[in-house]
Amino acid sequence: MTARLIDGNALAASIRADVARRAAAFAAHGRKPGLAVILVGENPASQVYVRHKVKDCEESGLYSVLERHDASIAEAALLARIAALNADPAIDGILVQLPLPPHIDAGKVIEAIAPDKDVDGFSIASAGALMIGRPGFRACTPYGCMKMLESIACDPRGKHAVVIGRSNIVGKPMAMLLLQANATVTICHSATPDLAHHTRDADIVVAAVGRIGMLDGAMVKPGAVVIDVGMNRDADGKLCGDVDFASVAPVAGFLTPVPGGVGPMTRAMLLVNTLEAAERAARNAHTARAR
Repeated sequence: MTARLIDGNALAASIRADVARRAAAFAAHGRKPGLAVILVGENPASQVYVRHKVKDCEESGLYSVLERHDASIAEAALLARIAALNADPAIDGILVQLPLPPHIDAGKVIEAIAPDKDVDGFSIASAGALMIGRPGFRACTPYGCMKMLESIACDPRGKHAVVIGRSNIVGKPMAMLLLQANATVTICHSATPDLAHHTRDADIVVAAVGRIGMLDGAMVKPGAVVIDVGMNRDADGKLCGDVDFASVAPVAGFLTPVPGGVGPMTRAMLLVNTLEAAERAARNAHTARAR
């Protein structure tokens, strides 16, 4: 058996094309959907991510604003900028690129973003909405993973899904989305005593811990769908995931590559969330005028 690769680049391109079509229809009524991206400091990886996000907006017909701030910016000044963007009707989504400098409380910054502009899906309001199944913004990486399952006609209903990792950004929301899709979900983490015991029984495995090669072929059920969220650098500086690709590929049924898998999908779902934020704002404004 050789796993079929889930091409994140191709799927993301299809999603961006749909976003571009919907964004053009939205813009025909007066303005483009708008995303503000805030970058603090000179983190090289963050600069690359932000550059890609701004480019995606331009190519998909969204209006984007990139704010660059020195790493020494005061927390109060950053919060003031977020407050101004919250009040800007041209901005539908706000993204603050993480990580932030140590003197800035990332949690406070995330919570300062208006819930209806939290297109990253990181706020307590977004997490709470996901937990109880109410409409809200889904964190972009887990949202992208669900779209990847959908693209291969993998219905999680009745399947055993194992999520390796319990972060607020990926692991926990990933588990909630799979649970909403009627999977039986096991969350594993650093304190799980026998990880392979759980993964060998899984129909779907999502690896999201940030450790090179932590999931190998001996830990995977034949035919399983394996989604690798990891973004790591090996000793040679080469980008790689949490999955030992060489040993898992002969066992799994489907497998996401790194690079070219989950990464492009995360960015694509940011566009989707921003577009949906704009559409919701327009609907709410129309309802308010009709009253």
